[in-house]
Amino acid sequence: MRNREHSTSTGGSIGAYLLHRAKPHMPPWLGVAGIGVAGTGAHLLWADSVAAGVGLTLSTVALTGATWWAGRETSPQRRLHSAITVAAGSAWMTGAALAGPLTGIVPDTYLMGGAVLALSWNIRMALRTSEGPVTGSADKSLLEKVGLAKAKIGRTEVEPNRVTAALALEGGEQTTDDVAKALVRIASALDLPQSAVRFQPDPDSARRGDLVIVPKDMLTEPQPWEGPSQPGASIMDPLVIGRYDDGSPLMVWLPGDPDAGRNAQHFLVAGGTGSGKGDTALNLQTEILSRRDVIIWLSDPKAFQDFRPLLPAYDWAAEGGAGTEAMVEALQHVIPARTGWLGKHSYRQWTPQAAERQTDPAHSCRPDRTACGCEGMPYLVAWMEEAANTLRALGDDAFTGIAQEARSAGCSLIVSLQRPSYDQMSTSTRASLPSVIALGCDPRDEGFSLPDAVIDAGAHPGAWGNRRPGYCYVVAGGIDPDRYASPARTRQFTPDAVAVMEMLAQWAVRNGAAADPITAGAAKAIVGNAYTGRRTDETGQTAVPDQTDDIQTGSTLLDPEDAAMDPEADLPAAQQGDDTPLFGQDTGRKPSPEEARQLFARALDEFEAAGQMVVGPKDFMDWCDANGYSRPWVSARLRDAAMEGRLQPTTQTGRWRIAPVLTPA
Repeated sequence: MRNREHSTSTGGSIGAYLLHRAKPHMPPWLGVAGIGVAGTGAHLLWADSVAAGVGLTLSTVALTGATWWAGRETSPQRRLHSAITVAAGSAWMTGAALAGPLTGIVPDTYLMGGAVLALSWNIRMALRTSEGPVTGSADKSLLEKVGLAKAKIGRTEVEPNRVTAALALEGGEQTTDDVAKALVRIASALDLPQSAVRFQPDPDSARRGDLVIVPKDMLTEPQPWEGPSQPGASIMDPLVIGRYDDGSPLMVWLPGDPDAGRNAQHFLVAGGTGSGKGDTALNLQTEILSRRDVIIWLSDPKAFQDFRPLLPAYDWAAEGGAGTEAMVEALQHVIPARTGWLGKHSYRQWTPQAAERQTDPAHSCRPDRTACGCEGMPYLVAWMEEAANTLRALGDDAFTGIAQEARSAGCSLIVSLQRPSYDQMSTSTRASLPSVIALGCDPRDEGFSLPDAVIDAGAHPGAWGNRRPGYCYVVAGGIDPDRYASPARTRQFTPDAVAVMEMLAQWAVRNGAAADPITAGAAKAIVGNAYTGRRTDETGQTAVPDQTDDIQTGSTLLDPEDAAMDPEADLPAAQQGDDTPLFGQDTGRKPSPEEARQLFARALDEFEAAGQMVVGPKDFMDWCDANGYSRPWVSARLRDAAMEGRLQPTTQTGRWRIAPVLTPA
């Protein structure tokens, strides 16, 4: 009895299993059977009707066209297969209705053609899955898992290491925001990193866009820097600083290009400690310094720790502090001077032609429009490294005016710092730096670096932190907006790169641009000796001022200031206060008010000679101690000097800029 029950159970199980496996493949065969029944019934009704024949023929054409139209959002193969199936079935039914299902070749066509069509759909279904019954496509199953069941995948483009699929959402129920929220779940379903999946919304639709999947991260192995991409080219040409995750080059532009519809750009380079800002800066600067028509002003509070091999190539380099204050002051006055020169020479914006001698009458500054022959004006890049230090010292809006006005003057401002939050940088300055290179950061800081739309599209630098140095997202003019959410990586600078950087610096000294008279003149007029320009000796090396010892190395051990003293001369007559003071009395003789003003003026001259052109009361503390004056007295003298024109106010409260003393021509 048990054997019989076991046999019955086994037989039932096998039958149920076979029926279960056959069910997904039965619809095409049921369709063929239905067409046979429909053709036989139509013959009984309309065998002798001419009008029915016309109607059935038109119905066949209309049904085939409707099938082709309905399949426009499916794959091309499915669309064609569906249209052929409908056309063949409708044509057979029309022939069977008019001639009879058993007339001539009509039954043979039905048996052979119907079986072929049904089997073709069974084969298609078998190729779409490797196991188990399938009730929908793999794409549909994926979208159902991530909460986008009603979305449809249309045209799909497959490139090397990149798949792009058109996605259409359910109208009125889903938007592109729903896809942005589902990206991390799609990455999870495909077992890929979050940065490998992104969505590019259609700007003309709220429910359409392209889903982009990059299955293999080609950035895992760092690419070493081997030299600039185009030595001797113009700064107008693209700067190649790395590559995207699909292997294509990462390029950025600084000057504007009216033909390409691109404006001049400022850049924000942002990333946490260890994210690769140093290598990113070197990638940009080596590209810039290898061009023939550009100069760089660099402020680096880290004492050029990363940039020392390139020092000879900079037109002006300041270590921070007073030097950076002077640079910021100079920029604020150099920009209008450069804008005025470009305007007088009929340039709406800087172009490579502006960097050459002006021999074109169309760009002459003369009233008669004859060629003026003026010296050209190279592009200017003002680089503020570790700008958080400068912003703390000068205020969070130190760069606001520069950022808003510099682009029209043929000047780009590049600000590099770790965390571009709004408590460090004013909102006006941040709004003037729309182009950004966003490296790894704290997840909470993503919104400070990237626009919300780029983050919604799948860009998440917070996922890297400092674990992947050089990984970045770049948002800038000249780059296809579809690329904004694509990860890239800058090239790596190894110890072997130092020698090449030094060679590049010497090349720039000999072949690169020098500051034009307008830029150099405006800078010197504002900060005097603080602006040095690129100083080189006959060998092409950066000239370094000679250092003198504290004691003369000649035959005498006298200080230099005492070397001209005559030891036989009588001592000067005693003056009031020169005697030894008693306990509780002031020591030494204090100069008269006129002498004090002269002493203060000499102090300003010494600051100017040393190149420190921005001063305040704190800079006179040692001087006050040496001469017995208080800080309020110095503040009063600073105000007097400002009234006399020797000092000019700066944007920072309590700081003054020394007006350079003009040398007679």
